[in-house]
Amino acid sequence: MNRSEACHKAWQNDTPMLAKHIRKHALMMTNRGNTAHIGSILSMTDIIAVLYGAVMRFDAAKPDWIGRDRFILSKGHAAAGVYAALAECGFFSTDILKSHCQSNSPLCGHLTHKPLPGIEHSTGSLGHGLSVACGRAYSLKKSGSDSRVFVVMGDGECDEGAIWEAALFAAHHQLDNLVVIIDRNHLQSMTTTENTVKLEPFADKWRAFGWAVDQLDGHDHTALNTRLTTLPFRSNQPNCLIANTVKGCGVGFMENQVLWHYRSPQGSEFIAACHALEHGDNSA
Repeated sequence: MNRSEACHKAWQNDTPMLAKHIRKHALMMTNRGNTAHIGSILSMTDIIAVLYGAVMRFDAAKPDWIGRDRFILSKGHAAAGVYAALAECGFFSTDILKSHCQSNSPLCGHLTHKPLPGIEHSTGSLGHGLSVACGRAYSLKKSGSDSRVFVVMGDGECDEGAIWEAALFAAHHQLDNLVVIIDRNHLQSMTTTENTVKLEPFADKWRAFGWAVDQLDGHDHTALNTRLTTLPFRSNQPNCLIANTVKGCGVGFMENQVLWHYRSPQGSEFIAACHALEHGDNSA
């Protein structure tokens, strides 16, 4: 089974349509569950759609298949986007999404690996995902597997020291089967990343830690697909892709607004956001 055959055939590499479905599901889920982080979900949606729709190797019918690529969402508060992608790719029914963050639902607000298939690791405490991914990548490489480990991280969580300890480990062990994609939306919690703890020159920091680094538009499906299907970036170096994104992408009044890190779309705002996603009206 080659990589393209293993991706969910229903999408036939139509990742923009998959992204649209993920965004609509996530909006509905955060509305019904009265939960936060829709801005964080929308910023990474195109990355998730390309990974699940075109890049990663998996079998939804056999979620524990040993030859699969592994995916870890380090920014676990954006879980709704991954739940939606897994449902659209056949791991479980999309009907389950309606129960998000409601009583007895398997869909918690932060990503939880039990009891649903397709989720490699529970996340939510920021800064831990990369360390887990390093362990997975190291084990796979030692066993001779050609599977890759993909990690989506937030830029704000790069304030955590554990990220840089893991970065050193990955470079030391030449984990070129490890791919970090940073959702670089420039906002975290209450303000910008640069006002919180300055990250720039961000790419240079990763290079100094021994990583092969590239940067692109995190909403450009062609660019994402092209770059993520030409791995590794450089032999014997872990891969870091800084994806420049817009928080709240797809809903004009949510874009680049810190408010939507915590606010739940309700009432007229929910209706306007649904209209924006359905009709591509980015000024809603």
